[in-house]
Amino acid sequence: MDYIKDRSILELTESIKSDLISLRRDFHMHPELGMEEHRTSKIIGDILENLGIKVQRNVANTGVVGLLEGEMKGKTIALRADIDALPIEDAKGVEYASTISGKMHACGHDAHTAILLGTAMILSKMRDKLLGNVLFIFQPAEETVGGAAPMIKEGVLKNPKVDAIFGLHMASDIETGKIGVKHGISNASSNEFEIEIDGKSTHGATPHLGIDAIIISARVINGLQTVITRQIDPTENALLTVGTINGGTQSNIISDKVYMTGTIRTFSLGLSDIISSKIKKLLEGITESMGGNFILKINRGYPPLYNHSEMVELVESAAKEIIGCENIINIQKPRLGAEDFAYYVQEVPGAFWRLGCKDPKSNIELSDHSSDFDIDEDALSIGVAMHIRTVLKFLG
Repeated sequence: MDYIKDRSILELTESIKSDLISLRRDFHMHPELGMEEHRTSKIIGDILENLGIKVQRNVANTGVVGLLEGEMKGKTIALRADIDALPIEDAKGVEYASTISGKMHACGHDAHTAILLGTAMILSKMRDKLLGNVLFIFQPAEETVGGAAPMIKEGVLKNPKVDAIFGLHMASDIETGKIGVKHGISNASSNEFEIEIDGKSTHGATPHLGIDAIIISARVINGLQTVITRQIDPTENALLTVGTINGGTQSNIISDKVYMTGTIRTFSLGLSDIISSKIKKLLEGITESMGGNFILKINRGYPPLYNHSEMVELVESAAKEIIGCENIINIQKPRLGAEDFAYYVQEVPGAFWRLGCKDPKSNIELSDHSSDFDIDEDALSIGVAMHIRTVLKFLG
Protein backbone atom coordinates (compact mmCIF):
# COMPACT_ATOMS: atom_id res chain seq x y z
CA MET A 1 0.00 0.00 0.00
CA ASP A 2 3.02 2.29 -0.34
CA TYR A 3 1.35 4.02 -3.28
CA ILE A 4 -0.97 5.88 -0.88
CA LYS A 5 0.73 9.20 -0.06
CA ASP A 6 -1.60 10.69 2.56
CA ARG A 7 -0.54 8.87 5.74
CA SER A 8 -3.49 10.03 7.86
CA ILE A 9 -6.02 8.68 5.38
CA LEU A 10 -3.89 5.56 4.87
CA GLU A 11 -4.10 4.85 8.59
CA LEU A 12 -7.87 5.30 8.55
CA THR A 13 -8.43 3.04 5.55
CA GLU A 14 -5.96 0.42 6.76
CA SER A 15 -7.87 0.21 10.04
CA ILE A 16 -10.94 -1.10 8.21
CA LYS A 17 -9.23 -3.04 5.43
CA SER A 18 -10.33 -6.43 6.80
CA ASP A 19 -13.92 -5.13 7.04
CA LEU A 20 -13.80 -3.98 3.41
CA ILE A 21 -12.58 -7.36 2.21
CA SER A 22 -15.14 -9.24 4.31
CA LEU A 23 -18.00 -7.08 3.01
CA ARG A 24 -16.90 -7.35 -0.60
CA ARG A 25 -16.54 -11.13 -0.38
CA ASP A 26 -19.90 -11.53 1.35
CA PHE A 27 -21.63 -9.56 -1.42
CA HIS A 28 -19.67 -11.53 -4.01
CA MET A 29 -20.86 -14.82 -2.53
CA HIS A 30 -24.49 -13.68 -2.46
CA PRO A 31 -25.12 -11.80 -5.74
CA GLU A 32 -28.58 -10.43 -6.52
CA LEU A 33 -29.86 -9.22 -9.87
CA GLY A 34 -31.39 -5.79 -10.52
CA MET A 35 -34.44 -4.98 -8.37
CA GLU A 36 -33.87 -8.22 -6.44
CA GLU A 37 -31.17 -6.88 -4.10
CA HIS A 38 -33.17 -7.44 -0.90
CA ARG A 39 -30.43 -9.11 1.14
CA THR A 40 -27.82 -6.63 -0.07
CA SER A 41 -29.93 -3.58 0.70
CA LYS A 42 -30.83 -4.88 4.18
CA ILE A 43 -27.16 -5.30 5.06
CA ILE A 44 -26.41 -1.81 3.74
CA GLY A 45 -29.25 -0.21 5.65
CA ASP A 46 -28.39 -1.98 8.90
CA ILE A 47 -24.72 -0.93 8.71
CA LEU A 48 -25.62 2.70 8.01
CA GLU A 49 -28.10 2.80 10.88
CA ASN A 50 -25.52 1.34 13.25
CA LEU A 51 -23.21 4.19 12.23
CA GLY A 52 -25.84 6.74 13.29
CA ILE A 53 -26.60 7.74 9.69
CA LYS A 54 -30.17 8.59 8.67
CA VAL A 55 -31.42 5.85 6.36
CA GLN A 56 -34.11 5.63 3.70
CA ARG A 57 -34.87 2.11 2.58
CA ASN A 58 -36.80 0.79 -0.42
CA VAL A 59 -35.99 3.81 -2.57
CA ALA A 60 -36.87 2.88 -6.16
CA ASN A 61 -37.69 -0.59 -4.83
CA THR A 62 -34.40 -1.88 -3.41
CA GLY A 63 -32.27 1.25 -3.21
CA VAL A 64 -30.87 2.61 0.07
CA VAL A 65 -29.92 6.20 0.85
CA GLY A 66 -27.94 7.33 3.88
CA LEU A 67 -27.58 10.95 5.00
CA LEU A 68 -24.65 11.94 7.19
CA GLU A 69 -25.20 15.45 8.50
CA GLY A 70 -22.11 17.35 9.56
CA GLU A 71 -22.23 19.41 12.72
CA MET A 72 -21.65 22.53 10.64
CA LYS A 73 -23.96 23.67 7.86
CA GLY A 74 -22.71 23.67 4.31
CA LYS A 75 -23.09 22.01 0.94
CA THR A 76 -24.21 18.45 0.25
CA ILE A 77 -22.05 15.99 -1.67
CA ALA A 78 -23.41 12.65 -2.90
CA LEU A 79 -21.48 9.42 -3.48
CA ARG A 80 -23.09 6.62 -5.46
CA ALA A 81 -22.52 2.86 -5.61
CA ASP A 82 -24.47 0.38 -7.72
CA ILE A 83 -25.35 -2.86 -5.93
CA ASP A 84 -26.68 -5.35 -8.52
CA ALA A 85 -25.04 -8.41 -10.03
CA LEU A 86 -25.19 -10.08 -13.47
CA PRO A 87 -26.76 -13.30 -14.80
CA ILE A 88 -23.38 -15.00 -15.28
CA GLU A 89 -22.07 -18.29 -13.88
CA ASP A 90 -19.06 -17.73 -11.63
CA ALA A 91 -16.15 -19.84 -12.90
CA LYS A 92 -13.57 -18.80 -10.30
CA GLY A 93 -12.07 -21.41 -8.02
CA VAL A 94 -11.90 -19.19 -4.92
CA GLU A 95 -13.49 -19.57 -1.49
CA TYR A 96 -15.62 -16.46 -2.03
CA ALA A 97 -17.04 -17.51 -5.41
CA SER A 98 -20.75 -16.98 -5.95
CA THR A 99 -22.98 -19.43 -4.11
CA ILE A 100 -25.94 -18.60 -6.36
CA SER A 101 -26.07 -20.56 -9.61
CA GLY A 102 -26.19 -18.35 -12.70
CA LYS A 103 -25.57 -15.10 -10.80
CA MET A 104 -22.30 -13.30 -10.22
CA HIS A 105 -20.74 -9.94 -9.43
CA ALA A 106 -18.82 -9.73 -12.69
CA CYS A 107 -18.55 -5.93 -12.91
CA GLY A 108 -17.26 -4.91 -9.49
CA HIS A 109 -20.51 -3.68 -7.95
CA ASP A 110 -19.74 -5.72 -4.83
CA ALA A 111 -16.53 -3.69 -4.48
CA HIS A 112 -18.33 -0.39 -5.18
CA THR A 113 -20.75 -1.20 -2.36
CA ALA A 114 -18.02 -2.21 0.10
CA ILE A 115 -16.02 0.93 -0.71
CA LEU A 116 -18.97 3.23 -0.11
CA LEU A 117 -19.83 1.48 3.15
CA GLY A 118 -16.19 1.85 4.23
CA THR A 119 -16.35 5.54 3.39
CA ALA A 120 -19.45 5.88 5.55
CA MET A 121 -17.71 4.06 8.43
CA ILE A 122 -14.86 6.54 8.48
CA LEU A 123 -16.77 9.75 7.72
CA SER A 124 -19.35 8.94 10.40
CA LYS A 125 -16.50 9.35 12.93
CA MET A 126 -15.60 12.74 11.44
CA ARG A 127 -19.03 14.33 11.76
CA ASP A 128 -17.65 17.21 13.84
CA LYS A 129 -15.23 18.07 11.04
CA LEU A 130 -17.75 18.05 8.19
CA LEU A 131 -18.80 21.43 6.86
CA GLY A 132 -21.97 20.11 5.25
CA ASN A 133 -23.63 16.80 4.44
CA VAL A 134 -22.67 13.53 2.74
CA LEU A 135 -25.33 11.52 0.93
CA PHE A 136 -24.60 7.84 0.34
CA ILE A 137 -26.60 6.46 -2.59
CA PHE A 138 -26.76 2.68 -2.97
CA GLN A 139 -28.53 2.17 -6.27
CA PRO A 140 -30.17 -0.96 -7.70
CA ALA A 141 -30.36 -2.26 -11.25
CA GLU A 142 -27.58 -0.42 -13.06
CA GLU A 143 -27.07 -3.46 -15.28
CA THR A 144 -30.72 -3.90 -16.26
CA VAL A 145 -33.61 -1.42 -16.13
CA GLY A 146 -31.52 1.37 -14.62
CA GLY A 147 -32.07 2.40 -11.02
CA ALA A 148 -30.68 5.93 -11.30
CA ALA A 149 -33.68 7.51 -13.06
CA PRO A 150 -36.31 6.17 -10.63
CA MET A 151 -34.17 7.16 -7.64
CA ILE A 152 -33.93 10.69 -8.99
CA LYS A 153 -37.68 10.70 -9.60
CA GLU A 154 -38.21 9.73 -5.96
CA GLY A 155 -36.20 12.79 -4.87
CA VAL A 156 -32.81 11.34 -4.00
CA LEU A 157 -31.09 14.58 -5.10
CA LYS A 158 -33.38 16.77 -2.99
CA ASN A 159 -33.96 17.35 0.73
CA PRO A 160 -31.19 18.25 1.12
CA LYS A 161 -30.39 19.52 -2.35
CA VAL A 162 -27.30 17.79 -3.71
CA ASP A 163 -24.60 20.17 -4.94
CA ALA A 164 -22.28 17.60 -6.52
CA ILE A 165 -22.11 13.84 -7.06
CA PHE A 166 -19.26 11.39 -7.58
CA GLY A 167 -19.03 7.74 -8.51
CA LEU A 168 -16.35 5.21 -9.33
CA HIS A 169 -16.06 2.00 -11.33
CA MET A 170 -13.56 -0.81 -10.90
CA ALA A 171 -11.14 -0.84 -13.84
CA SER A 172 -9.61 -4.21 -14.66
CA ASP A 173 -7.48 -2.57 -17.36
CA ILE A 174 -5.76 -0.19 -14.89
CA GLU A 175 -3.20 -1.38 -12.33
CA THR A 176 -3.97 -1.12 -8.63
CA GLY A 177 -2.59 2.13 -7.24
CA LYS A 178 -3.71 4.13 -10.27
CA ILE A 179 -6.97 5.78 -11.29
CA GLY A 180 -8.39 6.89 -14.64
CA VAL A 181 -10.23 10.16 -15.23
CA LYS A 182 -11.99 11.49 -18.31
CA HIS A 183 -13.10 15.08 -18.93
CA GLY A 184 -16.33 15.55 -20.88
CA ILE A 185 -18.10 12.57 -22.43
CA SER A 186 -17.07 9.39 -20.62
CA ASN A 187 -19.64 6.79 -21.71
CA ALA A 188 -22.00 6.34 -24.64
CA SER A 189 -25.76 6.45 -24.82
CA SER A 190 -27.50 3.13 -25.35
CA ASN A 191 -30.70 2.58 -27.29
CA GLU A 192 -32.11 -0.91 -27.82
CA PHE A 193 -34.14 -1.87 -30.89
CA GLU A 194 -36.61 -4.66 -31.53
CA ILE A 195 -37.56 -5.67 -35.07
CA GLU A 196 -40.28 -8.04 -36.17
CA ILE A 197 -40.23 -9.12 -39.82
CA ASP A 198 -43.59 -10.40 -41.10
CA GLY A 199 -43.88 -12.66 -44.14
CA LYS A 200 -46.21 -15.46 -45.18
CA SER A 201 -45.80 -19.09 -44.21
CA THR A 202 -45.95 -21.94 -46.74
CA HIS A 203 -44.44 -25.36 -47.38
CA GLY A 204 -40.73 -25.35 -48.12
CA ALA A 205 -41.44 -27.16 -51.40
CA THR A 206 -43.56 -24.24 -52.65
CA PRO A 207 -41.62 -21.11 -51.65
CA HIS A 208 -43.25 -19.05 -54.41
CA LEU A 209 -46.54 -19.23 -52.51
CA GLY A 210 -45.12 -17.60 -49.40
CA ILE A 211 -43.01 -14.64 -48.29
CA ASP A 212 -39.83 -15.79 -46.56
CA ALA A 213 -39.25 -13.70 -43.43
CA ILE A 214 -35.81 -15.28 -42.98
CA ILE A 215 -34.61 -14.15 -46.41
CA ILE A 216 -35.96 -10.65 -45.71
CA SER A 217 -34.15 -10.66 -42.36
CA ALA A 218 -30.87 -11.62 -44.02
CA ARG A 219 -31.09 -8.55 -46.23
CA VAL A 220 -32.08 -6.40 -43.26
CA ILE A 221 -29.06 -7.52 -41.24
CA ASN A 222 -26.70 -6.89 -44.14
CA GLY A 223 -28.32 -3.51 -44.71
CA LEU A 224 -28.02 -2.52 -41.05
CA GLN A 225 -24.24 -2.87 -41.28
CA THR A 226 -24.18 -0.07 -43.86
CA VAL A 227 -26.11 2.39 -41.69
CA ILE A 228 -22.96 3.20 -39.71
CA THR A 229 -20.35 2.57 -42.42
CA ARG A 230 -22.07 4.33 -45.32
CA GLN A 231 -24.75 6.67 -43.96
CA ILE A 232 -23.08 8.28 -40.94
CA ASP A 233 -20.18 10.74 -41.00
CA PRO A 234 -17.09 8.57 -40.39
CA THR A 235 -15.73 11.19 -37.98
CA GLU A 236 -18.68 10.43 -35.68
CA ASN A 237 -18.45 7.60 -33.17
CA ALA A 238 -21.32 5.13 -33.35
CA LEU A 239 -21.95 1.41 -33.01
CA LEU A 240 -24.85 -0.78 -34.18
CA THR A 241 -25.07 -4.42 -33.15
CA VAL A 242 -27.67 -7.11 -33.87
CA GLY A 243 -27.53 -9.28 -30.75
CA THR A 244 -30.34 -11.82 -31.16
CA ILE A 245 -32.35 -13.34 -34.01
CA ASN A 246 -35.11 -15.93 -33.81
CA GLY A 247 -37.40 -17.30 -36.51
CA GLY A 248 -38.83 -20.39 -38.09
CA THR A 249 -40.47 -23.48 -36.69
CA GLN A 250 -39.32 -26.36 -38.90
CA SER A 251 -36.80 -27.11 -41.63
CA ASN A 252 -39.40 -27.57 -44.39
CA ILE A 253 -41.60 -24.55 -43.60
CA ILE A 254 -41.09 -21.05 -44.97
CA SER A 255 -40.99 -18.82 -41.89
CA ASP A 256 -43.60 -16.07 -41.60
CA LYS A 257 -41.96 -14.25 -38.68
CA VAL A 258 -38.47 -13.36 -37.52
CA TYR A 259 -37.58 -11.38 -34.40
CA MET A 260 -34.29 -9.62 -33.82
CA THR A 261 -32.91 -7.26 -31.21
CA GLY A 262 -29.87 -5.05 -31.06
CA THR A 263 -28.26 -1.95 -29.66
CA ILE A 264 -27.27 1.50 -30.88
CA ARG A 265 -24.38 3.24 -29.09
CA THR A 266 -23.44 6.88 -29.70
CA PHE A 267 -22.00 9.83 -27.82
CA SER A 268 -24.93 12.11 -28.63
CA LEU A 269 -28.67 11.59 -28.44
CA GLY A 270 -29.13 13.49 -31.70
CA LEU A 271 -26.98 11.02 -33.63
CA SER A 272 -28.83 8.12 -32.03
CA ASP A 273 -32.12 9.55 -33.29
CA ILE A 274 -30.68 9.91 -36.81
CA ILE A 275 -29.57 6.27 -36.80
CA SER A 276 -33.00 5.15 -35.59
CA SER A 277 -34.62 7.06 -38.46
CA LYS A 278 -32.28 5.44 -41.00
CA ILE A 279 -33.08 1.97 -39.62
CA LYS A 280 -36.77 2.64 -40.18
CA LYS A 281 -36.20 3.77 -43.79
CA LEU A 282 -34.06 0.71 -44.46
CA LEU A 283 -36.80 -1.59 -43.16
CA GLU A 284 -39.43 0.18 -45.24
CA GLY A 285 -37.43 -0.24 -48.43
CA ILE A 286 -36.44 -3.89 -47.98
CA THR A 287 -39.78 -5.20 -46.73
CA GLU A 288 -41.79 -3.36 -49.37
CA SER A 289 -39.58 -4.64 -52.20
CA MET A 290 -39.96 -8.23 -50.96
CA GLY A 291 -43.64 -8.18 -50.09
CA GLY A 292 -43.25 -8.30 -46.30
CA ASN A 293 -43.96 -5.99 -43.39
CA PHE A 294 -42.17 -4.98 -40.22
CA ILE A 295 -42.64 -3.64 -36.73
CA LEU A 296 -39.84 -1.51 -35.27
CA LYS A 297 -39.56 -0.53 -31.63
CA ILE A 298 -36.78 1.72 -30.31
CA ASN A 299 -36.26 1.63 -26.55
CA ARG A 300 -34.33 4.65 -25.39
CA GLY A 301 -31.68 3.64 -22.86
CA TYR A 302 -29.13 5.54 -20.83
CA PRO A 303 -27.98 8.96 -22.10
CA PRO A 304 -24.29 9.77 -22.66
CA LEU A 305 -22.36 10.28 -19.43
CA TYR A 306 -20.87 13.77 -19.26
CA ASN A 307 -18.23 14.51 -16.62
CA HIS A 308 -18.09 18.13 -15.47
CA SER A 309 -14.52 19.39 -15.76
CA GLU A 310 -14.44 21.20 -12.41
CA MET A 311 -15.51 17.99 -10.67
CA VAL A 312 -12.96 15.90 -12.57
CA GLU A 313 -10.33 18.41 -11.46
CA LEU A 314 -11.46 17.91 -7.86
CA VAL A 315 -10.97 14.14 -8.23
CA GLU A 316 -7.54 14.75 -9.75
CA SER A 317 -6.64 17.05 -6.87
CA ALA A 318 -7.70 14.39 -4.35
CA ALA A 319 -5.74 11.73 -6.24
CA LYS A 320 -2.55 13.80 -6.19
CA GLU A 321 -2.67 13.70 -2.40
CA ILE A 322 -3.68 10.05 -2.13
CA ILE A 323 -1.66 8.26 -4.84
CA GLY A 324 0.43 10.98 -6.49
CA CYS A 325 0.03 12.71 -9.85
CA GLU A 326 2.16 10.06 -11.56
CA ASN A 327 -0.61 7.53 -10.90
CA ILE A 328 -3.40 9.53 -12.54
CA ILE A 329 -4.27 8.37 -16.06
CA ASN A 330 -6.04 10.86 -18.28
CA ILE A 331 -8.31 8.72 -20.44
CA GLN A 332 -8.41 10.06 -23.98
CA LYS A 333 -11.26 8.10 -25.53
CA PRO A 334 -14.78 7.66 -24.13
CA ARG A 335 -16.17 4.17 -23.68
CA LEU A 336 -19.00 2.79 -25.81
CA GLY A 337 -20.33 1.01 -22.73
CA ALA A 338 -23.35 2.71 -21.15
CA GLU A 339 -23.63 3.75 -17.50
CA ASP A 340 -26.73 5.13 -15.79
CA PHE A 341 -24.67 7.43 -13.56
CA ALA A 342 -25.29 9.66 -16.58
CA TYR A 343 -28.73 10.55 -15.19
CA TYR A 344 -27.25 12.04 -12.02
CA VAL A 345 -24.82 14.33 -13.83
CA GLN A 346 -27.68 15.58 -16.00
CA GLU A 347 -29.15 17.01 -12.78
CA VAL A 348 -26.11 18.16 -10.78
CA PRO A 349 -22.38 18.62 -11.46
CA GLY A 350 -20.39 15.46 -10.99
CA ALA A 351 -17.67 13.09 -12.12
CA PHE A 352 -17.40 9.35 -12.70
CA TRP A 353 -13.89 7.91 -12.53
CA ARG A 354 -12.19 4.52 -12.81
CA LEU A 355 -10.37 2.76 -9.97
CA GLY A 356 -7.53 0.46 -10.98
CA CYS A 357 -7.85 -3.12 -9.69
CA LYS A 358 -5.50 -5.01 -12.02
CA ASP A 359 -2.69 -7.09 -10.54
CA PRO A 360 -0.74 -8.81 -13.33
CA LYS A 361 1.28 -10.79 -10.75
CA SER A 362 -1.84 -12.65 -9.65
CA ASN A 363 -3.42 -12.72 -13.11
CA ILE A 364 -6.22 -10.40 -12.00
CA GLU A 365 -6.71 -8.41 -15.18
CA LEU A 366 -9.84 -9.95 -16.64
CA SER A 367 -12.45 -7.93 -18.46
CA ASP A 368 -15.78 -6.83 -17.01
CA HIS A 369 -18.70 -9.24 -17.49
CA SER A 370 -16.32 -12.19 -17.58
CA SER A 371 -17.12 -15.42 -15.72
CA ASP A 372 -13.61 -15.23 -14.21
CA PHE A 373 -13.82 -11.58 -13.19
CA ASP A 374 -12.09 -10.65 -9.95
CA ILE A 375 -10.27 -7.69 -8.43
CA ASP A 376 -7.12 -6.93 -6.50
CA GLU A 377 -8.63 -6.20 -3.10
CA ASP A 378 -5.89 -3.68 -2.25
CA ALA A 379 -7.89 -1.36 -4.50
CA LEU A 380 -10.69 -1.20 -1.91
CA SER A 381 -8.63 0.93 0.48
CA ILE A 382 -7.68 3.30 -2.31
CA GLY A 383 -11.32 3.73 -3.30
CA VAL A 384 -12.26 4.63 0.28
CA ALA A 385 -9.33 7.02 0.62
CA MET A 386 -10.25 8.75 -2.65
CA HIS A 387 -13.88 9.14 -1.61
CA ILE A 388 -12.88 10.61 1.76
CA ARG A 389 -10.42 13.10 0.31
CA THR A 390 -12.92 14.12 -2.39
CA VAL A 391 -15.61 14.75 0.25
CA LEU A 392 -13.29 16.78 2.47
CA LYS A 393 -12.05 18.86 -0.44
CA PHE A 394 -15.53 19.58 -1.75
CA LEU A 395 -16.99 20.49 1.64
CA GLY A 396 -13.92 22.52 2.53
